[in-house]
Amino acid sequence: MWKNQNVWIILSGELIAGLGLWAGIIGNLEFMQESVPSDFMKSLILASGLLAGILVGPYAGRVIDQSKKKTVLILSGVGRVISVVFMFIALATDSITWMIVFLVTMQIAAAFYFPALQASLPLIVEEKDLLQLNGWDMNISTIARVAGTALAGLVLVYAPISALYGISMIAYIILLLLTFLLKIPEAKDNLKQNSVEERKDKGSFKEVFPLLKRDVGIKYTLILSYIPVLFIGSFNLLVISISEIQDSSSIKGLIYTVEGISFMLGSVAIKYIGSKWKTNNILFFSLFVIGAAELLLHFAHIPVMSLIAFGLFGLSVGCFFPTVMTIFQKQVPKEYHGRFFSFRNMLDRTSFQIVLLSTGALLDLMGLENMVLFFGTLSICLTLYYLLQVKKNNIRIETDQKAA
Repeated sequence: MWKNQNVWIILSGELIAGLGLWAGIIGNLEFMQESVPSDFMKSLILASGLLAGILVGPYAGRVIDQSKKKTVLILSGVGRVISVVFMFIALATDSITWMIVFLVTMQIAAAFYFPALQASLPLIVEEKDLLQLNGWDMNISTIARVAGTALAGLVLVYAPISALYGISMIAYIILLLLTFLLKIPEAKDNLKQNSVEERKDKGSFKEVFPLLKRDVGIKYTLILSYIPVLFIGSFNLLVISISEIQDSSSIKGLIYTVEGISFMLGSVAIKYIGSKWKTNNILFFSLFVIGAAELLLHFAHIPVMSLIAFGLFGLSVGCFFPTVMTIFQKQVPKEYHGRFFSFRNMLDRTSFQIVLLSTGALLDLMGLENMVLFFGTLSICLTLYYLLQVKKNNIRIETDQKAA
């Protein structure tokens, strides 16, 4: 796998783009913290971009299955670069409206980029290497998150917010140039066949639903992958709220760093854990730990407890998501990858939007301590329910292709 030029290009691009992405995210949080007093209004602003991604999801899935993956990656990369221009306008005019335009265009580009990238990975490596590649891909993105947030914090000490978006612009341009170097083998016959079929059937994800019905393992994996969204979707608002409770700006960087390092440990360990544990056990154990981490945030006023909670969360999702992604990439037929990953991406954005809006409202209504108790209890109850369903129906969820 490590002799494959495409692997190095994708991982290098993930690192560089991640630095730009997280520099921009810290810039967004800083800009909103200065201009928007209400947590609910912050959530509405962030949700505007997610809504745009949801709306273009069906179209993105068709385009990815009909087109060359490299072409989709290049065009979405151009969209990312253009979107940053709108944020410079927002800063120059001190306008939340232009920030919303930036978020909308950025998320539209992401709605094409990430499903295309996920559909590309099985084309550039052998199936036996997918779990390892998924782990390293998420590992590199986490390194970028830790480095990006640390860099952003340092930049804000000595430079204005606009410098963060300058870093983002440069990173996205480098990513675009690297994308041109990719050599992704495309199944031309499948592309031609899918194109003809799609002209006959304009439905966005019509053929994905029978697939989910036919393979119960994929269906339950998809359902389970949304339990951590209660934590992930509220992540940035939680960080802001904890920073305000502790009256500390530095805690933001510490939280991102601890969670990121823990994620990397989990994504490295999953290769060895996967050889010892059954996939079902990995998924459900990770979900229980995520629920426990949410409950621990009830003590978020204590710095050590908040760091422990985010550390546990990082370890768990570092094991959980590479496993989930490998199941999808191996068991979903390749000719469905574009539509399936766009469908999943659309569900991600929908669930993130719901959680984001709910988090903003609940933080205003009941405060952080009570909200995390509610989220943690709900996560554990949902995990217990689906664990019983899996045992009752004797459903096997495996990363091995033979289980499909």
